[in-house]
Amino acid sequence: MDTAIVIGVGPDRGLGAQLCRRFAGLGLKVFVAGRTRESLDAVVASIETDGGVAEAVVTDATDEGEVASLFDAAGDGLKLAIYNVGNNTPGRIAEMEADYFEAAWRTGCFGGFLVGREAVRRFLAGGPGAAAGAGSQPAPASSGTRGTLLFTGASASLRGRTNFGAFNSAKGALRNLAQAMAKEYGPEGVHVGHVVIDGGIAGEKIFGRFPDLAKDSGGGRLISLEGIVDGYEHLYRQPPTAWTFELDLRTSVENW
Repeated sequence: MDTAIVIGVGPDRGLGAQLCRRFAGLGLKVFVAGRTRESLDAVVASIETDGGVAEAVVTDATDEGEVASLFDAAGDGLKLAIYNVGNNTPGRIAEMEADYFEAAWRTGCFGGFLVGREAVRRFLAGGPGAAAGAGSQPAPASSGTRGTLLFTGASASLRGRTNFGAFNSAKGALRNLAQAMAKEYGPEGVHVGHVVIDGGIAGEKIFGRFPDLAKDSGGGRLISLEGIVDGYEHLYRQPPTAWTFELDLRTSVENW
């Protein structure tokens, strides 16, 4: 069975969980990875209730051994890997502890390197992917695609901002890493993409922290969770004759 890995999975109404649900619904066995067993198990149970196949794997994205074990579990049928790890890390540089800055980089970029490296190794070892099948089976659109590797970015990936030096540095580094990998492994059949999410997501995390924003969720200022997932699926389905590296998503009223 073709497999996918999504690492950086939290609550059900979060991007990681919804990516898992989408690709499981399309016929892939999804390895649901993150640090909190309870959240992972809840996502797996929801997928199985809907008839999909999933497996929870507790994984620290910054631990080389745990990342390798995650990819070992996914096996030779790996078709998709998504790096969705990273929390906002605000703070002024002059008052910032070195450990805080380093932790932001390890989560935002170093983990992306570990996951990206393992994904490419498995894609290149596994050979070309199968052509798109019948029904809802989501194989790559061409036999020239060996696998798809997608990274979640943010507006911080593109520019520095006051009070977010650690976050900007990590996200900017991740974007450059993704671009280097796209150029390095595209000719070998690996589609690497970077998704810039420019704005707040209408999901559980932001509503839990800022409940007043829930009232605005229908007013167009928060990005649709389903719309973001649509973008990832679009990248996954692209043929090698028309690959997108970077997709940026925002609402119609976002100032950019």
